[in-house]
Amino acid sequence: MKQFNEYLENLKYPSKKDTWNISGIIKGQNAFYKFDTRPIQKIKDGEIGKYGSFNTKADKIVFEAKKQWIIVDVEELHKYIKENKLKKVYLQDLLSNLEWNIILPK
Repeated sequence: MKQFNEYLENLKYPSKKDTWNISGIIKGQNAFYKFDTRPIQKIKDGEIGKYGSFNTKADKIVFEAKKQWIIVDVEELHKYIKENKLKKVYLQDLLSNLEWNIILPK
């Protein structure tokens, strides 16, 4: 996710291991966020994805696709998961059902 930091200004990194990986302001915007940029990986059931926690300190989760970065709001994601009583969510569903998403072309 090293390339994602090129889309941020005022970069900061956690001083110790934390639930977020990088923080900063998305270029062209004015809000400072903490981002979870952990890579997508193979999960238990053989699918690829990310594990998450309701205890995260990250404000946004970043997903890397071939030609874009997809950024999802953590608070809205948690609300969606709780309201729909989900244990697993799919990125395409999040893009369709959540309002706060940003897609940055690479």
